Amino acid sequence: MRRSLRSCRESSSNRLKLLLDPTYLLPILGVEVEGAGKVLGILKKLREQGKAEYYYTPFSLLEILGKLSKISYDKERVARGLVSIEESFRIACPTADGYLKALELKAKGFKDLIDLLLYTTALTRKLLLISRDSQLIVFLEEHNEDTSCIVYEEEFLKRYSGNEL
Repeated sequence: MRRSLRSCRESSSNRLKLLLDPTYLLPILGVEVEGAGKVLGILKKLREQGKAEYYYTPFSLLEILGKLSKISYDKERVARGLVSIEESFRIACPTADGYLKALELKAKGFKDLIDLLLYTTALTRKLLLISRDSQLIVFLEEHNEDTSCIVYEEEFLKRYSGNEL
C-alpha cells in the first residue's frame, strides 16, 4: 500500500517537507538524545543546501514538555530552543479527517495518541515523518495503513547520507 514517497515528501520547489518526531527536537532544547547526532547532521546539511523545510506539531511540544518536567533542564536554553523552533520550523496539524483517523487507530489498540497524531499529520498534510518508532510502523502495517509518509531513522540515514546530499 505504499505510495510514491515523492507525493509526501516534496513541495512544489522540490524541497523535502519533513515532520520531525520530538526525538529530533529535544536537542534544540538542550536535551541530549542518544544516537540522534547523525540524523541531526544530515538535517543541518539539507537545510544549508536549501533541500528541506521542517515542520513540527503542537503535540510534539506537549510531549517534550512532559519529558522536560521529569528532568533537570536549563530554562534559558529551553526558551531559546522554543523560539528557534517557532522561527525556523513551520507548524502543522492534522486535518479533521486526520484527527478522526488518529482516534480510529487508537481504538484499534495503539497506546500513544501523540504518535498517531504525528502520523496523521504527515499523512493528511503530505509530509514525511522521520521517526525511530518501529512499534508505530509495525502497528500501521499490521492494520494495512499507508506508511509511505513515515521514514524510519535507519532508512533516512541510508537514503540521505553521503552522495545524495
